[in-house]
Parts: sequence; C-alpha cells; structure tokens
Amino acid sequence: MTDKAQDIAALLSPTVQSLGLELLGAEYLPSPGGALLRLYIDVPEDAADGRMVGIEDCEAASREVSAQLDVADPISGHYTLEVSSPGVDRLLFTAAQFARFSGETAKVTLKLPQDGRRRLQGAITAVQGDAITFDVDGQPFVASIDNIEKARLVPDWAALGLAPAIDKSGRDLRPGKAKKTGREKAAGTKTPTKKPAAKPSRAE
Repeated sequence: MTDKAQDIAALLSPTVQSLGLELLGAEYLPSPGGALLRLYIDVPEDAADGRMVGIEDCEAASREVSAQLDVADPISGHYTLEVSSPGVDRLLFTAAQFARFSGETAKVTLKLPQDGRRRLQGAITAVQGDAITFDVDGQPFVASIDNIEKARLVPDWAALGLAPAIDKSGRDLRPGKAKKTGREKAAGTKTPTKKPAAKPSRAE
C-alpha cells in the first residue's frame, strides 16, 4: 500500500471492525478527474459462523466509512469510494496475510527494483517478521513488506474447478476427460481421414 492508503486504512479499520468485519487494506488511486479509494473487506479468519462477505456487508461498510470520511476529510477534492470483497485473486497487504496464504502463488510488484527486477511471480514459502520469501523459478527471493507496492494471489483455476487440470504432457486430468491412447482409439473411435468435406453448392 502507499503511505496515503495505509493512513486511510488505519483510520477506517476500527469502523469496519465494529461491523464484525475486517479491513484487509486499501487502494488509493489519485487522478486529475477525482481519486478512487477502494477498500477490501472480509469476514475475520477466526469467525465461528463460516460466512462469507456479501453485498449487504459491502453496503453497510460503505455507509459507515463514508460518514467517517466526511468528518475526518483525509482526501482533498472529489473521490469515488468502492468497498469490495477480496475475491479469489485477492490482494495481499500485510505480512500476516502473506503468512495466511503460505504455499500459494503471488504476483508481486516492488516499489524499488531488487536484484534487477521490479516484478516477480512465485510461491510464498516463508514469512519472518517483515521479510517475505518467494520461490521464483526455483530460487528464493526475499522482499521486505515495505518494498512491496502490490501483491495479488494467482488463483489455481484447476483446483477451483474453473479450468481443466493439465499435466506436463498436455493431458486433461479431469475424470473422463483423459485423451485416449492409440490402442483405445483403434478399438473404439474412428480416425479422421484427409478427405475434404463436401462444399455446399451455391444457389443459382
């Protein structure tokens, strides 16, 4: 998060907590036509009811924080407020959030270049204090949370059932979707020929 986003998140976090929710973080995107303030909320990880954030939660949080922003006035000029659930490709804002999703893959943009790069993608392998370790192409890459400008989880679409599970040979691993072998093809399927399909004749 930027310093401005961090300050706003610290200001609004108690208000969101009073609703039984957690403010994961904030994005503050200034522009000449008016800034965008986007808040990400979630149900606390240790919530006993197992519920998920709904549109009603976002609306309630939006009403409460709007009133607080009107009083505190941390943003000069016009701005648009958005309150959103984290989604499957959630942004990660704190070291604790990185630790929660240890083992998952994240796409990261750094504030300052490190080891000649500002962008990386790799599995989160360790979190020690403010140091986040990623496995990038088989090598450890350690970045400080203070130098991470933006980090987002990369969803495993196959695990979510939203994409086919493909192995290294290109086979679809879903049940009933595996490609047939040559022997199975000879026994139970027709092999397409190179004979061209008949073309429809034009009406005179």
